[in-house]
Amino acid sequence: VQLQASGGGLVQAGDSLRLSCAASGPNISKYSLGWFRQAPGKEREFIALFSWYDHSKSYADSVKGRSTISRDNGKNMVYLQMNNLEPEDTAVYYCAATPLGGRATKTDEYYYWGQGTQVTVSS
Repeated sequence: VQLQASGGGLVQAGDSLRLSCAASGPNISKYSLGWFRQAPGKEREFIALFSWYDHSKSYADSVKGRSTISRDNGKNMVYLQMNNLEPEDTAVYYCAATPLGGRATKTDEYYYWGQGTQVTVSS
């Protein structure tokens, strides 16, 4: 499985951004796709998940209400729409894939990782 994240950039507080992740590989439709982020000096943290099993969506409290994860199986893409961005959202954002169908929020539950895309939010 290969993952390629894109869509990051430099934005101002209050702006919106949509991150994209192109997924490829055998049986990719049977992988849940998630987003994580890692700010300088901090651990990588879970942001959002789209379960392959029941198409449920999960969000971290830090982005709930401001972000929406979606998936296009026809294009093997997963998206993260982020609104009302805050300087605290500044981080490298990673997409990741796991064969688990439940609410996987830990980094060690994910088998494959993309290369990351930088999001910088200025105040």
